[in-house]
Amino acid sequence: MIFKDYKSKVVQVGNLSIGGNYPVRIQSMTTTNTMDTLATIEQSVRLFDAGCELVRITAPGVKEAENLRIIKKELLNRGYTGPLIADIHYQPKAAEIAAHYVEKVRINPGNYVDRKKGKLSYSDSEYQAELQKISDKLKPLLGICKEHGTALRIGTNHGSLSERILMAYGDTPEGMVESALEFVKICEAHSFYNLVLSLKSSNVKVMMYANRLLIGRMNELGISYPIHLGVTEAGDAEDGRIKSAAGIGPLLLDGIGDTIRVSLTEEPEFEIPVAKNIVISCNPRGLSTDSAPLHIAIPDNETFNFVKRKSKAVDKIGGGHVPVVILNASFLYDEISPDFFPDYFITTNLDILDNKGNNLPPGQINLVNIQSLEDFHAWNDKLSGQSDLLVFELQESTNLLTIRNWFAYLRKNHHKNPVILKASLQCKTTEELIIKASSIFAYFLVDGEGDGIWIESEGSTANHLSQTSFGILQAIGARISKTEYIACPSCGRTLFNIQQTLQEIKSKTSHLKGLKIGVMGCCVNGPGEMADADYGYVGAGKGKINLYKGKMIVKAAINEAVAVEELISVIKANNDWQ
Repeated sequence: MIFKDYKSKVVQVGNLSIGGNYPVRIQSMTTTNTMDTLATIEQSVRLFDAGCELVRITAPGVKEAENLRIIKKELLNRGYTGPLIADIHYQPKAAEIAAHYVEKVRINPGNYVDRKKGKLSYSDSEYQAELQKISDKLKPLLGICKEHGTALRIGTNHGSLSERILMAYGDTPEGMVESALEFVKICEAHSFYNLVLSLKSSNVKVMMYANRLLIGRMNELGISYPIHLGVTEAGDAEDGRIKSAAGIGPLLLDGIGDTIRVSLTEEPEFEIPVAKNIVISCNPRGLSTDSAPLHIAIPDNETFNFVKRKSKAVDKIGGGHVPVVILNASFLYDEISPDFFPDYFITTNLDILDNKGNNLPPGQINLVNIQSLEDFHAWNDKLSGQSDLLVFELQESTNLLTIRNWFAYLRKNHHKNPVILKASLQCKTTEELIIKASSIFAYFLVDGEGDGIWIESEGSTANHLSQTSFGILQAIGARISKTEYIACPSCGRTLFNIQQTLQEIKSKTSHLKGLKIGVMGCCVNGPGEMADADYGYVGAGKGKINLYKGKMIVKAAINEAVAVEELISVIKANNDWQ
């Protein structure tokens, strides 16, 4: 890691300042039809009352953009002065109208101007011609934003990169960064700087690496725009919370991020306490305005790609094995789901037991507990044996950068001892536990550091600790133990009850371990964000659903009433039903 001082500039969004030393701002998005004025106002009120600081509303067309004026006026009449954000994808005209009424407009570089043309390559002149077209289309919006003091979010989604970017960079974090920076350069050429940037993905690793790379690129260019963080299509319940915290938390721990949105397939006001918990747990600025400048992590090039640290196998820990799950031996005979049963148990005497309660043969594993720099040096000075299994303690007072340095030392000196990451957490609620554990374990595991995880938390059951551990490993793609669902939070573009549909699909497919299923509200980001899913269920219009096998539509415009059963038929026809 290379650490440099970095602090984002301050951008004003209505009465809210974002960036600099200001608190990390919390935002969400309405799920109502924007033309249902009363429903959208009422949901916005519930969001503001829950502590949401910015409310985003979709404006897929001109009529919805015009209706934002009425929504904004009524919110002001009710005393709600928090900023509104218009969410725009394909309609520059809608963005220009919305910019008159709301404090911020979000545009997606992948589809704001571009349309897929089926081109396989772009010459330099064709590439520049596309950029000039974007500049021409963007100029009127920038003029309106300047006149009305409207901020602009350049919101790049991994699943909707432009054809031009895909040809040049592929479907990569580098492509996401360059997609955003293309628009930044055009905005700056028109002397517009009231920008917030976001790089989002449903893949935690991609999202984290893209944002780290963005920080590095902005540092090179001498710019410092605020960053909006989020994991798209995180899903619902504990899995959605784990995935959100695993992506957002580690970046906040490194001081990256100025505003966040947690995307859950639930009522949007339920996102707010989750987002607050992530900020409180992971960011030095917290939710108060009293804060000190941060030291931001500017990673070197080696950390832009996941490279697992090489370790030798000690029993089934390390080497080519997936990360293991460990619990205290006191839980050995508690009721634990057989689907999420730990791999090992450890006694208070640091004896290690397999998942049947048997002691491993003497001398096979020598457990070395490391809680401090002194412990690390003491172990390193003697290096007593290749069977040493290191346990790095992530206590709440532990400086995580110190532990990063321990891993860096092991890599540099080619020490192959496997490492267990142990977190002893004090938590008042299960949600707090999920968020803290997901954030700190992902902080290391996403970079290939650690061969297993061990959570301690007073008052938590063995079953919950074990399921949370497996959930964290699944969220970052380190170990698959159940069906995975990529599900969007819904918005005004969704024309079916996605929350109810997700629950129905989960109830009928949760036994399909290792399968990945996307449940998406519409075609804007749906097919792209679920591109690595095995199957997809995507809204195609009122009462109509498209079904996907991988990236290909296999059934189009299916009646919503039978679409779930049709999805199951497609899974069975491809021999993926167990």
